Amino acid sequence: MTSTIDLNMVNAYIPGRADVGPEMAAKIARRDALLGPAYRLMYERPLHFVRGQGAWLIDPDGRRFLDIYNNVTSLGHCHPAVVEAICRQAGTLQTNTRYLHDTILELAERLLATVPGTDLAHLMLTCTGSEANDLAYRMAKVRTGGTGIIVTDTAYHGFTDAVSQFSPSLGAGVDLGAHVRLVPAPRRYHAPGEDLAARFTRDVEAAIADLRRHGIRPAMLIVDTLFTSDGILPDPAGFLSGAAAAIRAAGGLFVADEVQPGFGRTGTHMWGFQRHALSPDIVTMGKPMGNGQPIAGLLATQDALARFGRDSRYFNTFAGNTVSCAAALAVLETIERDGLVAHAATMGRRLHDGIADLAARHAAIGDVRGAGMFVGVELVADRATRAPDRALTSRVVNAMRDRGVLLSACAQGHNVLKIRPPLILSQDQVDMVVDVLDAALTEAAGGQ
Repeated sequence: MTSTIDLNMVNAYIPGRADVGPEMAAKIARRDALLGPAYRLMYERPLHFVRGQGAWLIDPDGRRFLDIYNNVTSLGHCHPAVVEAICRQAGTLQTNTRYLHDTILELAERLLATVPGTDLAHLMLTCTGSEANDLAYRMAKVRTGGTGIIVTDTAYHGFTDAVSQFSPSLGAGVDLGAHVRLVPAPRRYHAPGEDLAARFTRDVEAAIADLRRHGIRPAMLIVDTLFTSDGILPDPAGFLSGAAAAIRAAGGLFVADEVQPGFGRTGTHMWGFQRHALSPDIVTMGKPMGNGQPIAGLLATQDALARFGRDSRYFNTFAGNTVSCAAALAVLETIERDGLVAHAATMGRRLHDGIADLAARHAAIGDVRGAGMFVGVELVADRATRAPDRALTSRVVNAMRDRGVLLSACAQGHNVLKIRPPLILSQDQVDMVVDVLDAALTEAAGGQ
């Protein structure tokens, strides 16, 4: 089974489409020769950066670009607390999980303290979110005896061989596994008045039935709890409960992919699943965990991990190393010390409302939605039909890039502006995003 979705091409450099100048063209040619054809560059005219500071990325000429897309650096680029923690630990000890060290234990205690009221009991560490989801699937197969996976229709969960098979957003060039079933993402804007909780539960139950019809035992339902690649679909809060109950009744596990929604981004909770009042069997995490240091992992219940831990051997040379753990601890400490969850709520609301106000002047804005410091802006060709306008979206993204604000797009129609700034975004920077979007929409509409 294949998908025709290719989100990477919504906002990508395509040779020959735009004049990049001789210096940039030479750099791109050198990169292509050295790195090969699999990599992609963002924007019609790619960017070259030499420094990062807070929410800013800085090019060789000193021009600053406001980065409201890269949530890897959840605290902003080169955050001093994280830099200091990395340098201090790198100068003291860097070793792995086959030796005892206190840093990983403190990190585990701090992370598990963020999920009160759940049965989550253990931390396992990886280097990337893809590895975390791969490990979650291995655990689910051992725990359930099944292989079947249910995901939403434009989901992204990673790039390993196993995980790419349940990441439909990777496009037609990456086949989905025969053991994978897709369910429609809960697109509230396109289903006005519908009970999304009941519908999503029915869709998951139908996918379970189809897996069984083909002799496949369900292993897990895995969802990004803000449905990020599906278009940023946060509401209504609580609608996931029925689907989680359905997969458990079928003998499978419910896995919350928190790689993008986690670490305070929702503005109300540390994790996206907490907005839905759920207790997952496994929670995977990644990108923002080390503010750029490669650290990721999962939290699991005793029940989910017991048999895997007994029968399987897990070791990852770099995962859980002391330097990465120190970076992750600095991230957690900074979020708590600086009140960044509450800050995400305040600045996220200002960002959401400022963009929503633009709809009075720009008919292309069909919907503005989000949670905390995560906002999706759906651009449409016609508000009555709600038809996606992919071409306009691409023009807006590139027009904002030219004005010094970096974002991208997502969703099945390639038409939702994906805004996920660092948690430290200031009021002035929020207002800059709104002003630049206003100007970019005007310019892009004139370019039709």
